[in-house]
Amino acid sequence: MSVRETTTGAILVTGATGNVGRQVVSQLRHAGTVVRAMTRNPGSAKLPENVEVVRGDLSDAGTLDAALDAVESMFLVWPFNTAEAAPAVLDVVKRHARRVVYLSSMSVRDDVEEQADPISAFHAEIERLIEESGLEWTFLRCSGLATNTLGWAEQIRADGIVRWTYGEATRSLIHERDVAAVAVHALTEVGHSGRKYILTGPEALTQVEQVYAIGEAIDRPLRWEEISPEVARKQMIAGGWTPSFADGALDYWAKLVAEREPVTHAVEQITGSPARTFRQWAIDHASDFS
Repeated sequence: MSVRETTTGAILVTGATGNVGRQVVSQLRHAGTVVRAMTRNPGSAKLPENVEVVRGDLSDAGTLDAALDAVESMFLVWPFNTAEAAPAVLDVVKRHARRVVYLSSMSVRDDVEEQADPISAFHAEIERLIEESGLEWTFLRCSGLATNTLGWAEQIRADGIVRWTYGEATRSLIHERDVAAVAVHALTEVGHSGRKYILTGPEALTQVEQVYAIGEAIDRPLRWEEISPEVARKQMIAGGWTPSFADGALDYWAKLVAEREPVTHAVEQITGSPARTFRQWAIDHASDFS
């Protein structure tokens, strides 16, 4: 069993204004831990006043020394779709910190030489670089974040119809609060070094069922309208996806029609509390869809 330890240094949270990072900051503060939030634009961070917010940019390793001063552990969210900048970043991190908790992906495979898609490939490469850095590490290999369904919010507000592809793709989406809760344990306790945790929600729902759950949360009937993968691909690329990332995502969703994402109980095993359901997530985010 992991044991809470007393840390003398601060914990640096990257991606501190994102869905998971903001929760990590909040939960660390609630636990009484010294936390430092890193963002490129501290003035617009909108974090609690009692949180130290520092400027830093993972694309420019030269900006990181000040943010990492007196830092013992780091929560790392990688905001790019390649690992190109990671070696320079890790060189700076290991001059200051001793531990990294990295937000990775459940799709990373240890039993293959080449990952199945570009998203898995860059996560696997960053994991490899962290392992070789000499830092203590914990990898949080998450299923899809439930917050990704916020991409449907505009359609839901407009006419209550979600037009998307692979409605029968079945996913074990995870609440960002649960990812953060595991991260806090890994950042503040002994016993997590060298662990690769597969984190999921407590159930697997089709995308159609996810839409219905959102409708129940906002007390409004919603409908799914299937579109072709080709149309979805065009929309994804128009929205900023690279063609290779769009193809990788579409291939994965197609696979999930026949083979649902696994469900693990790692959240409960690590935190002592069951993972929140997607329905609970929808209730928590009902205002985002109304």
